[in-house]
Amino acid sequence: MKQATLKKISGAAYRFVVITARFNPKITGSLLNGCLKALKEAGVKKSRIAQIEVPGAFELPWAAKAAAINRKYDAVICLGAIIKGETDHYHYVATETARGISEVGRQTNIPVIFGVLTCDNLAQAMARSTGETNKGYEAGWAAVEMARLKAKIKS
Repeated sequence: MKQATLKKISGAAYRFVVITARFNPKITGSLLNGCLKALKEAGVKKSRIAQIEVPGAFELPWAAKAAAINRKYDAVICLGAIIKGETDHYHYVATETARGISEVGRQTNIPVIFGVLTCDNLAQAMARSTGETNKGYEAGWAAVEMARLKAKIKS
């Protein structure tokens, strides 16, 4: 699959919050590192990046809404990993997490980035959270681009 072309622009003027699920910590930690790398490359200072942890992906929408409604951030980045198991639990968690994160953006008019992996197995999750295909890195750049777009539309 072809990787998205990242629009590398300055994010120095914006504030971000990165919300990371602790479940599957090896994967989510790598997504977080990729996201922070992208924000740093965009010129975002550490002081303009808040970090929040939640137990799992299912809790991401609540935390995203709590962060978005205070209007302190120009974009919210949600990072998590949902890996298919032997039961239907995967489908419920993935569906509700995606729906919830999407709703937060529409309800608050703050860009909320979906950096949640939904994979069939651990190997797929590892492939998407490391190296050149780190989806956390892509989420960081998407947040910068959307924060800039939000400011442009607002003015």
